[in-house]
Amino acid sequence: MKKSNLLFSLLASILILASFTIRKDDVYSVENDRSTISWSAKKVLGGHVGTVKITSGTLVYDGKGLKGGSFVMDLANLTSDSERLTTHLKNDDFFSVDKYPTSKFDITKVSPAGTDRVNITGNLTIKGITHPITFPASVKQQKGIIVAVASGVKVDRTKYDIKYRSKNFFGDIGDKAIEDEFELNINLSAKKK
Repeated sequence: MKKSNLLFSLLASILILASFTIRKDDVYSVENDRSTISWSAKKVLGGHVGTVKITSGTLVYDGKGLKGGSFVMDLANLTSDSERLTTHLKNDDFFSVDKYPTSKFDITKVSPAGTDRVNITGNLTIKGITHPITFPASVKQQKGIIVAVASGVKVDRTKYDIKYRSKNFFGDIGDKAIEDEFELNINLSAKKK
C-alpha cells in the first residue's frame, strides 16, 4: 500500500511539473540571400528606387507567433536606380556611410492584427540615431521557415538628421524638394537554427 501511494504521489508530481514546463522560444536566422529590402523616395519632379542588403538578423517565434527579433542593413552597399544618386546617398548629405555603414531595426513589440497579420513596433537606428516605428506585416511560419513581409513602411528621414532638400528645413527650394518620408518594402526569410 505504501509503495502504491508513493508511486501515485511520484506520478502526480511528475505530471504537475510537466504541466508547468516553459516552452523555449525558437530562434530563426535571417537568410541574407533570400531576404530583400527595397526603398522608394519621392521628390517634386519624380522619385527614385533602390535596395539595401541585410547583413544579419534573427526572428524569435514563441510557438504561437512572432515575438521579437532584429536585423542589420548594409548601407555601405545601398543601391539606387542612378549611379550618381547611389554615390550621393552614401555621403554626409544622406546616410554618412563612412561613419555609419549599417542601420539596425530591433523589434520591441508584436501585436496580433488578424490571421497571419501583426503590427510590429521597434526601434530603427540610422546614423546612430534611434526612433520607434510601427507598421503592419504579414508573418507566416511553416516547416522551419518564417516569412515576414511589410510593404510601404514609412520612415521620416529628418528624424535621423537627413535634412538635405527638405521643405521643412529649406523652404525656398521649390521644385528641388525631396519628401521627408521614404518607404521600405521588407521581405525577410528566416530559417530555424
